[in-house]
Amino acid sequence: MSLSHPPYLTHEDFQPPHIRYGFFTRQGGVSTGHYDSLNGGFGSDDDNHLISQNRHMAAAALGFSADQICSLYQVHSARAITVTEPLSNPVEADALVTNTPGLGLLILTADCVPVIFADTTHGVIGAAHAGWRGAVTGILSATVNAMCDLGASRDHITAVIGPAIQQQSYQVGADLRDAALAYDAAAETCFAPDAADHKYRFDLTGFAAHCLTSNHIRHLTINRDTYSEPDVFFSHRRATHQSAPDTGRLMTIIGL
Repeated sequence: MSLSHPPYLTHEDFQPPHIRYGFFTRQGGVSTGHYDSLNGGFGSDDDNHLISQNRHMAAAALGFSADQICSLYQVHSARAITVTEPLSNPVEADALVTNTPGLGLLILTADCVPVIFADTTHGVIGAAHAGWRGAVTGILSATVNAMCDLGASRDHITAVIGPAIQQQSYQVGADLRDAALAYDAAAETCFAPDAADHKYRFDLTGFAAHCLTSNHIRHLTINRDTYSEPDVFFSHRRATHQSAPDTGRLMTIIGL
């Protein structure tokens, strides 16, 4: 496959004609070592020049130029911001929404849940980074609300949940479970007992789906485990378990 067109995933049941989106894998880029090869994260210790090339190639794969891409300084928050042009300075937030044609929204993940949103009737899109901290404090609700402020309708929004760490790979402690249940007691169904005492297996993707359902948002899921597919996806938890010093970041882009 040409390096100028790295591979990405979409959901077969969401292929709108006026929306371009993709959940990119780690394949098809120019980075090396721990970042082999499509690392999009400037927060990593990879060479910034190589990261810029990777972002350029990902943007081009969806028909955008690099200067049409808008990204954030992600902080595991519940903050969603509205944009009309690429941000000249880093903004701390974890979701972007827009109704501006020709603008691509970029988020980064490495086990966390990437979610894209689109109201094709009213021409409003969004992209959210839902780590567990953001998920249990309302980042997905905040994204939907920001889209509605731009004229979207909940009845017309479709969300697609992308590849993320899956329940069988995600051991968590009681503190995380307590935080999720404090946000929504119904989240208990997203936790399974683990063999280790006071540990659980958390269905983060399922929790994201539950949050979307609670917001009356139609959603689809790409059920791929970033942890268990090392040739396809970056995984922060896998890198930690392997005592690797760092890992790359997966890119998700959506644009009108």
